[in-house]
Amino acid sequence: MSEMFEAFEVSPVPVPGDGAMAPELFRGIYGMPAFVTIPSGDLAASVEFWTRGLGFFELFGVPGRLVHLRRWMFQDVLLVPGSPGDTVPSMSASFACVLNELDTIAERCREVGTGTVGEPHDTPWNTRDVEVVTPENVRVVFTAGKQFDPGSAAARNLEEMGIEPSRTGGPNDGDHA
Repeated sequence: MSEMFEAFEVSPVPVPGDGAMAPELFRGIYGMPAFVTIPSGDLAASVEFWTRGLGFFELFGVPGRLVHLRRWMFQDVLLVPGSPGDTVPSMSASFACVLNELDTIAERCREVGTGTVGEPHDTPWNTRDVEVVTPENVRVVFTAGKQFDPGSAAARNLEEMGIEPSRTGGPNDGDHA
């Protein structure tokens, strides 16, 4: 018996599908279970890219020391003064989004004109992703769950991983007791 169970109710990420709507930007204060800290050589330019391009907002800042950005609940980024790396690291920071946001995020990032933006592409695990390299040389992936089709190659891939579909269309591997 697996210890995995469906827990969509604790996440701001909507059930995947073509009609999924993004949750509102979250302005509450909470203990952050995880966040990304990114050094920036130009905090103002970084804030511009992350807000205009990637859709984050400035939750608060400490002038010259820190800018706290957020999108949805639990999607927190701290920009701090520092020297970004010269090369793009192999690791990435991934943020959930919904399908109808991917093209807009890519377009806005291109409009801001700094960083690089890939094309949205489908993954074997039933998401569509777009990769952005920010001006700080951070690899950011926006990932959106796609509508689950039980007859699809993605469904077979998930099954091979031991993940069965749930009642809500998300991954599930047994009932939670």
